[in-house]
Amino acid sequence: MNNYTIDAKGKRIGRVASEAAIYLMGKNSVKFARNKAPEVKVAIINCAKAYINAKKKNDKEYVTFTGFRGGINTEKLADLIERKGTGEAFKRAVYRMLPSNSLRKTMMLNLTITE
Repeated sequence: MNNYTIDAKGKRIGRVASEAAIYLMGKNSVKFARNKAPEVKVAIINCAKAYINAKKKNDKEYVTFTGFRGGINTEKLADLIERKGTGEAFKRAVYRMLPSNSLRKTMMLNLTITE
């Protein structure tokens, strides 16, 4: 089992998330297979010290849909960080960079994020 640690201090959310997604999918490994989740553990540390532009905090919106009519909810990045912390922004970024199949849940269980 491989363990990877990514330090987010001074880096942007997307750069760290794409690096973590590559490790979680196993694309850096010689034994890469699309139909198998690799046995890796990825840890992202120092999330609170990541670089987030002030304009991005106010402009970036996360959209969710409840499934009912008029059930579209939007939340700005600044509000998300205030409510759940910076780690949640990293978690959502990595989640959306992974393939949307049955292996996504398994891959996300191998991700740990610390503020």
